Amino acid sequence: MKVKAVVKDTGVSARKIRPILNNVRGKSAGQAVEMLKFMPSPHARLVARVIHSAMANAEHNYQMEPAELKIVTIYADDGRMMKRFKAKSRGRAGAILKRSSHITVVVSEQEA
Repeated sequence: MKVKAVVKDTGVSARKIRPILNNVRGKSAGQAVEMLKFMPSPHARLVARVIHSAMANAEHNYQMEPAELKIVTIYADDGRMMKRFKAKSRGRAGAILKRSSHITVVVSEQEA
């Protein structure tokens, strides 16, 4: 059975999170969390929280063993953008897009 956890509207763009997700894709959930602990990126902590949430959902709702969980799917989609404008030369306005993202993690039990 597949169990899903989603975090929406993170303050980080999807482009910055995707390289972190590529490192943990296909790993066991416990191993992925250990890898994220030692990554230099501050956004790795956010990804680890989503994986922990998926593990907790699987354990609490479906009585799955957290040690046997594997990351089946993990991806980041674009979220809402806050649009701001900054004054530029000659009376023009420059757009500033403050991007966010939605991170989705799907875990499942490993086949023995």
